[in-house]
Amino acid sequence: MPQSPVRIAKQRQRAIDPAAGGDGADPLGPLRELPELDLEGALEPPSGGARAHPLVESGGRHSSRTRRTHPLVNSHVHLPPNFSAFETVEQAVDLAADAGLRALGASNYYDFGVYARFAREARARGVFPLFGVEVISLVQELQAAGLRLNDPANPGRMYLCGKGITQFAPMSVRAQELMAQIRETDGARIDEMIERMTALMSRHGVATEVSAASIRSALARRHAVAPGSVFLQERHVAQAFQEALFAEAAPQARSALLRRVLGVECADDALTVQNELRSELMKAGKPAYVEESCLDAETAYELVLALRGVPCYPILADGATPVCAFESSAEELASALAGRGIWCAEFIPSRNAAAVVDHYATALRRAGVIVLAGTEHNTLELLALTPQCEGGVPVSEDATELFWEGACVVAAHQYLSARGRPGYVDARGRLHPDFATPEQRIGAFADLGARVIEAFRRPHGQRDAALAPPARARAAGSGRR
Repeated sequence: MPQSPVRIAKQRQRAIDPAAGGDGADPLGPLRELPELDLEGALEPPSGGARAHPLVESGGRHSSRTRRTHPLVNSHVHLPPNFSAFETVEQAVDLAADAGLRALGASNYYDFGVYARFAREARARGVFPLFGVEVISLVQELQAAGLRLNDPANPGRMYLCGKGITQFAPMSVRAQELMAQIRETDGARIDEMIERMTALMSRHGVATEVSAASIRSALARRHAVAPGSVFLQERHVAQAFQEALFAEAAPQARSALLRRVLGVECADDALTVQNELRSELMKAGKPAYVEESCLDAETAYELVLALRGVPCYPILADGATPVCAFESSAEELASALAGRGIWCAEFIPSRNAAAVVDHYATALRRAGVIVLAGTEHNTLELLALTPQCEGGVPVSEDATELFWEGACVVAAHQYLSARGRPGYVDARGRLHPDFATPEQRIGAFADLGARVIEAFRRPHGQRDAALAPPARARAAGSGRR
């Protein structure tokens, strides 16, 4: 999905235009501009008897529908200065709008300085911004048992996301403490990795001036962000050393240099070299590897809640071979997540066969776990922003419906939480208590979220009508406790 240099230049100019607001602006400002809703009226289940979601009623049997009728969403991308396929936040939002997405979710690691720009651009392009975070954690008892969750290379390692976060500008004291802990330990790891890579390059006659400071400075210029908002990742280090290698040798001499440094044959395009630097030098057992220090899973969960988010489990499923033991049964996975107070799960469908997405999404949703879908975009490859299954197979209509529903629930949580009201989960991870069944709760939040998303897309003067409760709500059930 290439964009013209002129368009990218305009996006960069929007990023640095002081009249448009900067990273210090309130990211929740555009959301708070929405009209106030009466919480009781907005979440009141409709009368007329209980009615479950069609996929729940059908026992998970999928329909034969082929015409896409539900809006498209993407709940998980990484925005720069996280390592990303996008040059700027503005580019990501422009591409989302061009693709017809109603909502776009950012799941950045450990800094949210660009979320104000994200919100501003999303408002301008009519795309609802879902604010999120991704955390790497460790389930110690499962590590001891050798059980793999959603990281096939590391037993006990669990990626955890927070969806619909609102307490990040400013953060609570506890969230600041936890984020500082993560940044300190990860920063020390990156510093040591750079030192080891520098020593390796020197032994092969390559003098570099790569440092954490130089990488941050380059990324700040490249993505038009403040240097203090740059949180370095392993991919940033690989990119910096790839650029140093390319600066060291003329194109005709690169193959020999790469063979000497890496110990393997390597094509000399930038993306391939970055991947080879990571796999041959920076991964476990390799000379520049430095072990990660992760939060324990309970603390990572606490961080998501301290940011007022909805804890969300990213599913790998058949994206790993064999499927990780924790995920080997969709039904058992749903039960395990519920036992951990995780009522939201997310796919990156490009990893998965379409049938697997359908099976897991349906099983989770039947267990009361909402489901989402994203694309990550955490490499330099600029893929389509509409989630697709493995091999470019479209996501089924039934799964598309569930992903839209999940995004609407998160949007409603974010809308309510931004106003200091109870959201889908509370500060202890407990589900909103005012509903007799999961279907009532999910349906009511999804209805509210759909109206919030629609209102966000409209001009100020047209918002009230969009937020009016629909004549017939999809939410099921007549009794509210």
